[in-house]
Amino acid sequence: MIRVAIAFLLALPIGWDRSQAARRHGLRTFPIVAIASCGYILVAKQMPGASAESMTRALQGILGGIGFVGGGTILKERGSVYGLATAASLWKVGAIGASVAFEREEIAVVLSLINFALLRFLTPVAPNDDYRDSKEAESSDEA
Repeated sequence: MIRVAIAFLLALPIGWDRSQAARRHGLRTFPIVAIASCGYILVAKQMPGASAESMTRALQGILGGIGFVGGGTILKERGSVYGLATAASLWKVGAIGASVAFEREEIAVVLSLINFALLRFLTPVAPNDDYRDSKEAESSDEA
């Protein structure tokens, strides 16, 4: 339970940021992905005959599954693509959950802090041509 709680807490700030940015996936989705990743690894570790090879297969399954979920966050509209940062962040919270399950909290903390900082502090300064293009398309549609 402690490991699952740690995964939840480390994903919470990232989910909070995405919900503040009015993204479709946020405060609920990010912690769920982290605790699910943590849970799958914890289950795999407890299986009889668990080996490094079986852990690698469990990680591969988690990566593929989260990639599928993340792909659903990416939208293309009027020549612009949205949701890439959200999809990448979902993928990273999966790594956070897995890191916690493997008792590598230092990795999970660093991943969480870096992800939160990137989303919170680089978004206002990052050029966002997609956003500008979509606003120009909207204004030309209104004209």
